[in-house]
Amino acid sequence: MENPFRPSAGATPPEILGRAGVLDEFEYGLRLGSGAPGLLTIFTGARGIGKTVMIGAAHDIAREKGWAVVSETATAGFMGRIGESMRQLAEELGTGPANRRITAIAAAGFSITTQLPPERQVAWRTLGEGLLRLLDERGNGLVITVDEIHAADRSELAQLAASVQHFIQDRLPIGLVFAGLPAAVSDLLNEGVATFLRRADKIDLHAAAVREVEESFASTFAEAGFDVSPGLVRRSAEATGGYPFLIQLVGYFLWKEAENNQGSLSPESVERAIEAANRRNGRTVIEAALAAASPKDLDFLQAMAEDDGPSVAGDIGRRLGARTNLVANYRSRLLAAGLIESTAHGKVDFAIPGLRQHLRGRNT
Repeated sequence: MENPFRPSAGATPPEILGRAGVLDEFEYGLRLGSGAPGLLTIFTGARGIGKTVMIGAAHDIAREKGWAVVSETATAGFMGRIGESMRQLAEELGTGPANRRITAIAAAGFSITTQLPPERQVAWRTLGEGLLRLLDERGNGLVITVDEIHAADRSELAQLAASVQHFIQDRLPIGLVFAGLPAAVSDLLNEGVATFLRRADKIDLHAAAVREVEESFASTFAEAGFDVSPGLVRRSAEATGGYPFLIQLVGYFLWKEAENNQGSLSPESVERAIEAANRRNGRTVIEAALAAASPKDLDFLQAMAEDDGPSVAGDIGRRLGARTNLVANYRSRLLAAGLIESTAHGKVDFAIPGLRQHLRGRNT
């Protein structure tokens, strides 16, 4: 039996924990068709919490139901790339004059356009309408997914939202699934960029219960015939904190240790696996998240790291010798970057598991 754990961005894990029923509304929406609430879904949560995995799960469900899927990440020009994908789908589905009309509307250039000028927006919408009518005739529709909307150009998001709203008003079978960091999603919904998206099913993803992780580890290792004591399974599960990416990392390194030790895990090998998982999490998630932080942002985070739990804004200000308005500015930036989260009035905590320990390690 091969190692089933997949600790890479967006890879489908052997089991999606703590997500039972999350996509029920989306799946029901595929049955109902145009205008169903579940066909407008937004996933939010910290880095590594499994937003991209949930988008992948939505893809799988949509395809199983016969719907076409166009998947994009919100880097510059994503509207053009969606347009190009729709054009290709229309060519595959269309026949005779209808196909020729759609292809003519979708003149070359969508995929290289950063922002669609007004005439291209009209062509994009007309292309979408033609494709959706073809799909509707077949009893299915189109799901568009856009990941990492915190990185998106707001004008492109506004273009997409306006077109999707138009499709819904025309009772065409369209679904839209977004994923992004919590603060960015809140800003998007509050800015009026896409007011109708406030009606979307907003799903805040959180860590799985450690008990669920423990049960999953126990069953997965038992199926492989590995010899692991219940106490070590519990220790391994607790080390993940229920954080999906760490679940995959810890499971992956535990599996490697078991393979290297004739299918058994000792306390020492479990600790090696946990340490390896934390190191990898530090390199791939934490360092990447900190890369865009300014020196002042890092000072703010280091001041937070002195606390064992949530930090009070006033304490951070005293440690930094900064005035209230400056502390508020740093706080806003770090919330938008997904590095911290608000836990109560005037309090913040780290949004990424292991970030506190990582920052403390920088000072040793």
